Amino acid sequence: MAKLKIRPLDDRIVVKPEEAEATTAGGIVLPDSAQEKPQRGTVVAVGPGRLLDSGNRGALSVAVGDVVIYGKYGGSELEVDGQEVKILRESDILAKVLV
Repeated sequence: MAKLKIRPLDDRIVVKPEEAEATTAGGIVLPDSAQEKPQRGTVVAVGPGRLLDSGNRGALSVAVGDVVIYGKYGGSELEVDGQEVKILRESDILAKVLV
């Protein structure tokens, strides 16, 4: 994956969503309007962490390359360098997928 020209701030994370399923388990092809939004993606950039009251930065629990599951309506969708990405807060991430 090409490096994106974006650097998230504070506890924000940039995620590249997985492609939506185009067919059902039974083999039926779904049109774009019927496909569910994916709730899983790969972390492509992370911010430096939330600024704490002490003046230090809190460490993030995800890193570039992690596969994560996030809330269906969390974050903001946008296009950066021709790629669709989502910018989420760390609190919008529900889990890391262990491989």
